[in-house]
Amino acid sequence: MSKTNAIRRLEAHQIDHEVIEYVSSEAEIDAISVARKIGEEEDAVFKTLVTRGDRSGIVVFVIPGPVELDLKKAAGVSGNKSVSMVKTSELFSLTGYIRGGCSPIGMKKAYPTFIDETALVFKQLFVSAGQRGMQIKIDPELLKDMCNASFANLI
Repeated sequence: MSKTNAIRRLEAHQIDHEVIEYVSSEAEIDAISVARKIGEEEDAVFKTLVTRGDRSGIVVFVIPGPVELDLKKAAGVSGNKSVSMVKTSELFSLTGYIRGGCSPIGMKKAYPTFIDETALVFKQLFVSAGQRGMQIKIDPELLKDMCNASFANLI
């Protein structure tokens, strides 16, 4: 297993987590496919979405895999009038991660981050470990602390 920025940060802060590896393919990088591959509930696998707010710049949202981000709610909680998804071509330069392997932990910069409040129904949830084929299993409160995030209604 190679260590990603996300894993290195968790280890450096001695945060309880588990790394789950699985076989990844370009055609199946979405959170629902990942849930199936790791044998977990779809709603427990969260995806990391990177957006650009009209006032604040880059904002990160972490939501359950099967749902869509409500852009109006996202704008409201982040202090923007509107937010839009960043282009895939910008993702690596902004975060240090690629599409399908974007973790909310260990990005190049500490962007404002919001986790959907449904995360709180899980004792453990899953987010990308920073590369395709790896997930981090973590307590939602610990994830919030590691990302300096807030819980919000995003869906």
